[in-house]
Amino acid sequence: MTGFPEFWLKNTSRSLLLLPASWFYRMVTSGRRLAYRFGLLRRERVAAPVLVIGNIFVGGTGKTPLVLWMARYLRSIGRRPGIITRGYGGQSKEWPQRVGPDSDPYDVGDEPVLLAQRGGCPVVAGPDRVEAARTLIDTYGCDVVISDDGLQHYRLARDLEIVVIDAARGLGNGHCLPAGPLREPRSRLRGVDLLVANGGPSWLTPYYFTLRITQAVGIADDTQRRPLTAFANEQAHAIAGIGNPDRFFAALARYGIEAIRHPFADHYPFAAKDVNFDDELPVLMTEKDAVKCRACAGDRHWAVPAETVLTAETERALKARVRGALERFASGSGRRGQ
Repeated sequence: MTGFPEFWLKNTSRSLLLLPASWFYRMVTSGRRLAYRFGLLRRERVAAPVLVIGNIFVGGTGKTPLVLWMARYLRSIGRRPGIITRGYGGQSKEWPQRVGPDSDPYDVGDEPVLLAQRGGCPVVAGPDRVEAARTLIDTYGCDVVISDDGLQHYRLARDLEIVVIDAARGLGNGHCLPAGPLREPRSRLRGVDLLVANGGPSWLTPYYFTLRITQAVGIADDTQRRPLTAFANEQAHAIAGIGNPDRFFAALARYGIEAIRHPFADHYPFAAKDVNFDDELPVLMTEKDAVKCRACAGDRHWAVPAETVLTAETERALKARVRGALERFASGSGRRGQ
């Protein structure tokens, strides 16, 4: 039910059969990138540094926690960051959209609402990232733009590229779509500023972060809070509509929670029937899923917020890359190419 083909993680007869289509896809995407690099297609610059946090692996790799960390760090050094995001899954007819903590996730997307709730800065969603970035700068006075995803949105010139990978899945079978899970070939990683793994160490990079969960927050009433230890040795329904649901389930298991697992596809459009069960057991879900379940949540529905925990080496590397990008922008020198 996660919507993730298992053959994307290893070479099988099916993935090998799709290799010709994968080679064609790779040729098209690489050609498009080269067209921007050599000026055949026009990149557009905005009046603030742009920091992209993206991936080459289709679906979720855990970028959102790092975007939130970046927003907090920039505020701590006196900057006025704003976040742009595509608004994937949003049904609004008009873009860009300013996203607030109470915005309807079915209008603007689930991740933008979560970013607005946790980011502490303006969030603008829209498929045209150049227009969204200019809205942040011109309307809300932001002096740094954080792009949640958008690594492949080459029309928006950027000053820093950070790529997040899932430590457990890595690069899958290493093939581009549709034979594998990659939006761009692995060689693309050689051109980014920093590669960071989500979930633990990876053979691809020495830099990584983990997610720490410690409590549950009531969805219907967010003043209600319980430590996760309160659910230990009990059964509970566990709902995860994210890129890697197994990571959420494993985190609950470490607290001794006997989770009845309900994995869903990333960005799944939840309805009441998906989260209400014919028993009285508690229902635990990720924050991203919870923003779509407020209307149908009761007293037994709980969101489980996650905090980003960086290794010291990773934190130093991220801060150094960010400071370098901001300094280059201020001096007007060395804006990165594609």
